[in-house]
Amino acid sequence: MRARRTRRACRAWLKGSWMFRSLRVEGRGAAALLLTLTLAAALLSAAAGCRQVQNATGLGVRPKSLRDVPAERLSFRFEPDAKEDALPERLRRDEAEEPMPGVKSAFESQRTADALIRTVPDPAGMRALALYGTGDTSGSNSDFRIDLYSAEGAFVRNILPHDLTGVFPAEVAWSPDSQMFAFSGIRNPSATPTPTPEPALPPGPSTVAPVAPDVPESLPTPVAPVIPSVQTFKTEQVYVANRDGFELRPVTSREGLIYFKLAWSPDGRRLSALACKEDEYSARMTEGRLPAGRPRLITLEGQERLLDDRLTEVAPVWSPDGSKVATAFEYEVAIYDASPEHPTGGGISLQEPLRAASAEYDARVFKKGGPQSNTQPPSPQQQNAEQPAGAEVLISLNPFVRLEWETPETIYAETAYVRFYRNDPLPSFKYTRWHVLHLSPQAAVLSVLEPARRIRTPRAPRI
Repeated sequence: MRARRTRRACRAWLKGSWMFRSLRVEGRGAAALLLTLTLAAALLSAAAGCRQVQNATGLGVRPKSLRDVPAERLSFRFEPDAKEDALPERLRRDEAEEPMPGVKSAFESQRTADALIRTVPDPAGMRALALYGTGDTSGSNSDFRIDLYSAEGAFVRNILPHDLTGVFPAEVAWSPDSQMFAFSGIRNPSATPTPTPEPALPPGPSTVAPVAPDVPESLPTPVAPVIPSVQTFKTEQVYVANRDGFELRPVTSREGLIYFKLAWSPDGRRLSALACKEDEYSARMTEGRLPAGRPRLITLEGQERLLDDRLTEVAPVWSPDGSKVATAFEYEVAIYDASPEHPTGGGISLQEPLRAASAEYDARVFKKGGPQSNTQPPSPQQQNAEQPAGAEVLISLNPFVRLEWETPETIYAETAYVRFYRNDPLPSFKYTRWHVLHLSPQAAVLSVLEPARRIRTPRAPRI
């Protein structure tokens, strides 16, 4: 009802403005002058109301900064199959991550019983987290311990208490300002920390340090630092600690949910993550599929906001200005407002443009002696994908598996066929292709926009 009244007021303003221009006050009567002034005041009030409605909806002829545009008011242009030389450099590199030389050397010379899994340097380049397995445990899928090192490879301290271990080593990350780090952890009563290693002695002709005459012959035995206990859970929860490894605490506490795919907001005040139930996680791993969870936002104070009730394999990504979060569901890219004040969400369905681009891609690469023309036929998963009845099976038509929000107006989206194979701890990616979404505000007059190019608002979360 309010919208209809507003539209009538706007139409009246347009009509009234013409009437005002054409109005002639005949005579010098007070009634005619009063009528003129009353009409002018009404027209100015209607114009102000129209401008208020326009500002409230985020719609304007002159585009705003995307930070101020609600997610449901975004428009887009889809560019399939971006050329490799047009991709950002970090997306073109496919190099294996190497551990920091100083930390690697410390493990090779002093901690031969431990298996270094990964090192995570902070953005400031001052410190690094060493993720390692104890005993016979090693590899990217193992539970791990965390120690803090300097960038030069000097040991600082153990981080985790004895009954907490880290999981998902690839997702351990520092906040952008290097003040905190986050990881997923789980209770493990059988885990014990490796004792604090002895500090390396400086090189010299003798390894025995001289003793000053006034130092007693018998020194007290040093006491290992006591790591405060923290709350632990049977399922993987999100933990944070400060840059010195202190103030370790969980920021989620929903027993029964598994949290993974963590990502810091640009301001370092929130995290995005996926979470799913134990049985959902186990079922997908049994089927050889990537784990999937429901996207959500988590504050450092432990507040949590569910963004969608659908499962996705794609890690949520933040816009560079921190105003929005995006993920993907099969062939749809979803964008949500990160601000808790009046949040909106929008879905961009790209199955049809992806199908058209895939048909052209298959014809060019797989049917004309291209480098991949002798690859295996499409898998049952690809054959059973959502496709129109009677449509040709396209090898390169695969769902989104990764997003990278490079600039406020540009999202890079990767499609691929992903599968876990027996005796292989890492998933296999095939038929990878990068695409580009160019974002912009919608125009003021929505009726002139093509319906297919509007962002669809997803259904509201149920939980």
